[in-house]
Order: sequence, then structure tokens, then C-alpha cells
Amino acid sequence: MDKSILIVSGEESGDLHGAALIRSLKKLIPGLNVAGMGGWRMKEEGMVGLDSKEVSVVGVVEVLSRLPKILKSMGALKRQMRGERFDAVVLIDFPDFNLNIAKEAQRLGIPVIYYISPQVWAWRKGRIGKIARLVNRMLVVFPFEYYIYKKAGVDVEYVGHPLADTAQCSLTQAQARALLGLNGRDKVIALLPGSRSGEVKRLLPSMVEAANIISRSVRGAVFLLPAARSVDETLLTGPLKGAQADIRVVRGKMYAALRASDASVVASGTATLETALIGTPMVIVYRMAPVSYAIAKTMVKLKHVGLPNIVAEREVVPELLQGNATPERIAGEVLSMLEGPKREAVLKGYEEIRKNLGRGGAASKAARSIYNLITNLDYHDYNVSPDLVRKT
Repeated sequence: MDKSILIVSGEESGDLHGAALIRSLKKLIPGLNVAGMGGWRMKEEGMVGLDSKEVSVVGVVEVLSRLPKILKSMGALKRQMRGERFDAVVLIDFPDFNLNIAKEAQRLGIPVIYYISPQVWAWRKGRIGKIARLVNRMLVVFPFEYYIYKKAGVDVEYVGHPLADTAQCSLTQAQARALLGLNGRDKVIALLPGSRSGEVKRLLPSMVEAANIISRSVRGAVFLLPAARSVDETLLTGPLKGAQADIRVVRGKMYAALRASDASVVASGTATLETALIGTPMVIVYRMAPVSYAIAKTMVKLKHVGLPNIVAEREVVPELLQGNATPERIAGEVLSMLEGPKREAVLKGYEEIRKNLGRGGAASKAARSIYNLITNLDYHDYNVSPDLVRKT
């Protein structure tokens, strides 16, 4: 059967989930043609199209600086939908961009499946009406999202979180340290400043200074920086040039670096859930342009920003945002988690988070739902395990 799908992802995490989804879809539909926008992982799985690196940005002010590239990519995808035959459009997170693509797909009569829902439970809840009009099926990754969309009349299916499958490391801490050339007795701290250039620019200098402070208290401390492949080397060399701490860049070894580490400093985002699943105590940090942050504060109605804390519905790990993300405070939180009761409390909280992320198989479940929709088999199971459900 000749099938063609347009898949659109705009961020590093979406690229990770999109690649797994493409693999699962190709098992169900041999010869599937995949076009759209994504990163290097999706391209390695056979997606042909635009590079999402050009449009990946967070914050109102930050978006304005990339607006010409964003509009150019959006226009190219719309022209592609008009000029080629697609059996479905699959959208992965990246809501402001992707809901615009959904509108064009609906106008053209192409079924729209959304995988990794816009976080309507966190901000701009009014979008759910627009989503109901534009999306044929919503595939959600948190159990509480199912009930939000179901109540709004959206065709929704809970598939579990894809990180339950991908955020795994089979190495022991000793094996991970040996792989990375580390002394088994040293204290090791991972630094994850994000995958977007703006995040790295705003966060890495403070992380480096925090590492300098920690290294003065912890003799022989080693810091691992598992920079994302999308991060240019030039963004790292400046902040690292004058570092007093022993900071080592380890490309392509994020999970091994986390497993090798005793604690971590992680930019808010998907990487925080990955860190929780690997089991490394962390402090979550984030900064954005002041104007963007002021606007976000008026729109976001959550007690917590970090995904692990949102999933647990309480503060499992500390969050340092904007002016609170100082080198001194970052260092203090890391030092408190190297050993003792705070470390044990974080690790216990991680067990709760793992349970709330489902039993795995999200990509294959999502692929099956998409397959059923585009082949008119259209059966899926709406049942959500009662022990995973939060009332909304």
C-alpha cells in the first residue's frame, strides 16, 4: 500500500519522539513516504524535508528574532501540502507553529493527528476549542490529558509517554564512568544547558560558574557536558574557556553521562524527565528574555515549571528560574544532593514519576492509531489504567 505522511516537529525532543514514531510506522506500512520538518534523528529514519533547527525557539521576544525563518518554513510546508498527496499530517508538540499547519491541512481535507499534546493544562487553555476544530485525533502522553480532551469532545487516545521507552541506560554507574574515562571515586556532576542556542547562551555561563564554586568545595569533582548534537561548538568554547573546574564535553552520550553522575543541573524541558527516568538527582534551571518571562507568568497557571514536578504534582526537585538561577544557588542545590536526606527524597520521588509515565510502547501505540485512521480500520482503545489517572 502506497502511503505518504507529512510529519512536523520543531524541537530536539520532538525530533527524538518523531524518529521513534517513524520507525514504528514503517513496520506497519512498508514503503511509507515521510516528508515534513524535523531534526537529524527523523532524517536518519527517512524523513525528507526541512531542518527544525532553523525554527526551534522559546519565548515571545526570542520568536520575533527568528520570525522570518519560521514564516518561511511554515510557507514551504503549506505549499508542500497543496502540491503533494498526503494521507495524513502528524504534528508533534510545537503548538503555535503546528496549529497553523493543522488549519491548512483541514482546509485541504487531510486528516490531522497530534502526537504530544499542546500543554493546554498549563497555559492558554482556551486553545482546546481550536484544537477540537482542527485535529482529527489527539494522542496524549499523560493520563490526565485524556480527560481534558475527552471533556472537550476531542477524539483522544492515551498512549503513554515515549520517554518510558527511550530514556533508559543499561550501564551501571561504574560502567558508565569507565566508558567515559572517569575515576570511580570522583564526584561527577552533569551539566545540561539545553538544546536551543538561546538556552545555552543564557544558562551555560552560570552553570560553569556554579561548577567552579562546587569544585572549590568538592576536591576532584568532574563535570560532564553532554551537549546536544544541534548545539554549535562555538556556543560552548566561550563559557568553557576560562573555567577553573574540570568540565568535559561528551557529545552523543547524554544517558551515559547522567548514569555516571551523582547530581545534575538541567535546563527545564524534556531533558528533566529523561534525567528523572535515568535516576540522577537534579536541580532544574531556566532563563528567558525578561519580557518573555513576564508574559509567560501571566499565562501559565501552574505551581511548578519542571516536568517531573508537574507529573508528580509536587516539588520533587528544586527549580531555579530567572534571577534565582544564580551560580551560588545552583551550586548550593547540587552540593545538598550529593549525599544525605535530600538526595534520598529526590530518588524516592523519581519512583512516583516513573509510575505516572506509563508502561512503555508509546511510539508503537501511536503508530497503530495513525495506521488505523489512514487505513479506515479506525479502532482504538480509550481505556486508561485507573492507577494512572488524576481527576481534572
